[in-house]
Amino acid sequence: MTQETSIGTHARETLRLGIPLIGSSLAQMALHVTDTVMVGWYGVVPLAAVVLGASSFFIVFVVGSGFAKAVMPMVAAALGQNDEAQVRRDTRMAMWLSIAYGIVVFPIFWWSEPILLALGQKVEVAEISQSYLRIAGFGMVPALVVTVLQSYLSALHRTQVVLWVTLASVGLNIAVNWALIFGNWGFPELGARGAAVATIFSQGLTLLVLALYAGLLPELKRFRLFQRFWRPDWHALRQVFNLGMPIGMTGLAEGGLFQASALMMGWIGTVELAAHGIAIEVTALTFMMYLGFSSAATIRVARFDGQGDRLALRRAAKVATVLTLVVALVSILLLLALPRQIVTLFVDPTKPESPAILAYGSTLLAVAALFQLADGVQVMALGFLRGVRDTKVPMVLAAVSYWLIGIPSSYLLAFHFGFGGVGLWLGLVIGLACASASLMWRFWRLVR
Repeated sequence: MTQETSIGTHARETLRLGIPLIGSSLAQMALHVTDTVMVGWYGVVPLAAVVLGASSFFIVFVVGSGFAKAVMPMVAAALGQNDEAQVRRDTRMAMWLSIAYGIVVFPIFWWSEPILLALGQKVEVAEISQSYLRIAGFGMVPALVVTVLQSYLSALHRTQVVLWVTLASVGLNIAVNWALIFGNWGFPELGARGAAVATIFSQGLTLLVLALYAGLLPELKRFRLFQRFWRPDWHALRQVFNLGMPIGMTGLAEGGLFQASALMMGWIGTVELAAHGIAIEVTALTFMMYLGFSSAATIRVARFDGQGDRLALRRAAKVATVLTLVVALVSILLLLALPRQIVTLFVDPTKPESPAILAYGSTLLAVAALFQLADGVQVMALGFLRGVRDTKVPMVLAAVSYWLIGIPSSYLLAFHFGFGGVGLWLGLVIGLACASASLMWRFWRLVR
């Protein structure tokens, strides 16, 4: 057994890449968590509106982020082949596609209230959600370009800068939230709109810092990332589109499962929707840990695929899977042991609705413990498949698992069999379990 293919080497390299990526993913998620926490202290109806608005923004963002996520395996594979020109071409065209997408989808945010009302949401919640989304929509382009740069730098093993810049943006977001949501320090009290302004401000600063780092760092200047940025490269653009669009649609399939659950929870009640939003934020934090290891696995698998080393590729995948399972088991223990204490962090105990939110959210977190293993395995399998540039079949498998199995299961369990919100979450468990089994089967069938 060579040093390169030893299990210990794979574990160390995956952790070296994965831990900063987990940190940056958690920090990125913390931007939304801080919005939820701080708006939750402002009021229950604004909280429900921000939960709905943020989840709507996210579902649109996920589709466009496919181009950014395509950068990671493409750059890693190009580096495995020592093709620096391809690194530059792929990353630039991913930024082109991200900018174009952000402009095209903006009208969805501007006229979101009629859409939300048509989907059965309450008038007061839909109105506040639209005011939030009309501001947040301006952040789509910077958010997508930031994701491209994060993928580019991560594939170059520059994960530390991604982590620290993202952490700094969280601190800035908290400060601006405090000023604009509540009207502190002489600023106007904007409520939910203040959270949207704070997020845009943080995204813009993150974009500026990462762009300067990628363009000016002496060790990265050889890639000439922004030189003649305006020149099209149609072949590279098609390659990024063909790999990235299925990634985005796969994210849409999964995100749609959770968005559908939020919409259906809104049919049940405002308190239930607020509790659902808190539980989703908590489980999203655990998901970010799985996502960090998945991104590390994508880079490792793509590099070995570019080098043609299938033995190292398979061993890297096995080690990453074991690490993910360990994280999932820890998450299960925490969610089962401390559900009430976790939900308490998100609500103001003096509000009259807080006891109901606390009780309902604690129950949902207990159900969430059921899908931790499935959630970790499915995102890891997607990372493996992206590493070998297989995205179209996974898109179909994900769509079937989430839309044809998960969403109908949620609806039937909640409204036909009378399980309510708990039934909605049991449907999530079923959809994620189907996805994890089919996607992992697909990967190992390919690499064997």
